[in-house]
Amino acid sequence: MSIKDFTPDLPTLLEAFELRLREVVRSEVEFVRLIEEDLVTAGGKRVRPRLVFLASNALGGVPYAMELALAVELLHSASLLHDDLVDDAETRRGKEAAFRKYGNAVSVLSGDYLLSRLMALLAQTGRMELVAMFAETARQLSEAEVLQFQVAALHDYSLENYERIIDGKTASVMRVACEGAAVLGDAPPAEREALARFGSLYGQAFQMRDDYLDLMGTAEVLGKPAGGDVREGKVTLITLRLLEAYPEEVGAIFKRRAAKPGDIARLQELAVRSGADLEVTEAIAARVDRAIAALRALPHSAYRDELEALARRELVRIK
Repeated sequence: MSIKDFTPDLPTLLEAFELRLREVVRSEVEFVRLIEEDLVTAGGKRVRPRLVFLASNALGGVPYAMELALAVELLHSASLLHDDLVDDAETRRGKEAAFRKYGNAVSVLSGDYLLSRLMALLAQTGRMELVAMFAETARQLSEAEVLQFQVAALHDYSLENYERIIDGKTASVMRVACEGAAVLGDAPPAEREALARFGSLYGQAFQMRDDYLDLMGTAEVLGKPAGGDVREGKVTLITLRLLEAYPEEVGAIFKRRAAKPGDIARLQELAVRSGADLEVTEAIAARVDRAIAALRALPHSAYRDELEALARRELVRIK
């Protein structure tokens, strides 16, 4: 079933979200306006605002849900502007990366502009606890991104570091989207914990799936060549398993950042041969199951069902 089958009001909320987003990021400075049109208002999956609206309605509706959805998306978008510059990315959402079109300074400062709009939205809610939660999320996100570069530079590959990275750079934002709704709705502690736990586990599964597809997906599915993480020296769960199983060969590929023709194809072959691909898909499935189990503390509703369905889609997207 589609989201519309479950929650007929969600498309209306998302349409209203798009209109408000354009209002919030509007600027009289042309370069700011162009860069936000390229990235912020150009669409995308809107997974994080979707989480806010579903979590809010699962609690029976909460005040300032729209402001929370906007704030979460702006935090995510600001991080993308900064990440593309740091990663020297060619594209974002199928278009030329903003910093390549407008320059480094404009890209970074436009990200800062988004953060300023985010703070204004949080101020409208009047909830200092929510402000503190966003500050903590921004800290975790920033530290995780730096840790990812540190791991690549020092070759400090470990499961512990990988979990810290995916929890900080992805799961933390999903968590604040869900738990933030509980704060705005003054939800009981058990329901708040359920949503926070779901956001964390779903976010981890989401990033694990992206990382898996980065190596095992096709260019047609990804919209770019496979193996981008390896070329950037970023370790993921599947490459961790390969480094354990074939330390010399895979270690050499990582050391040269998959510079030789056939390196990525060889990693894909080894992943299938060793069973690492199946092991990782099973790990993603286990994370999804734990996320769904966390939702049982919430009253049953169409919105809780759709949160569950959202998590289950991570299993469809790895096939």
